[in-house]
Amino acid sequence: MSFNNTSSSNNMASGEPTKSSGQYHSTKGNLVEAVGNVTGATSWQQSGKQEHAEGESEYKAAQAKGYVEGTADRIGGKKDSIVGAVTGDRSQETQGIYRNVRRDKGEAQQEINKQA
Repeated sequence: MSFNNTSSSNNMASGEPTKSSGQYHSTKGNLVEAVGNVTGATSWQQSGKQEHAEGESEYKAAQAKGYVEGTADRIGGKKDSIVGAVTGDRSQETQGIYRNVRRDKGEAQQEINKQA
C-alpha cells in the first residue's frame, strides 16, 4: 500500500504559510497515520507522521508571521500619530489618527497570534 503525500511543505514553498492549511495537513497526517496503524502499512504511518509534523510547522510559521505583521502595524500607526502631533501638521495628524486604526488592528492581530 503506498500513499502519495501532498505535504504542507509543498504549500509553503509555493506561497505563504497559512493556519488553515497547517491545521488541514496536521489533521490529515494524523488520519493517514491512524490508517497506517490499523492496517499495519508502515509507509502510511511514516507519511502521516511527516505530514502531521509539516502541518504543525506551517501553522506555527503562519502564527509567527501574523504576530510580526501585527507588530509592524502597531509601530507604524503609533509613529504616524506621534509625528503628526509633534509637527503640528494637520494633514499628518489626520493621517496619524487614521493609522491608529491600523495600530489597533495590529494589536488585535498580535493577540490572535500569540504563541501559547
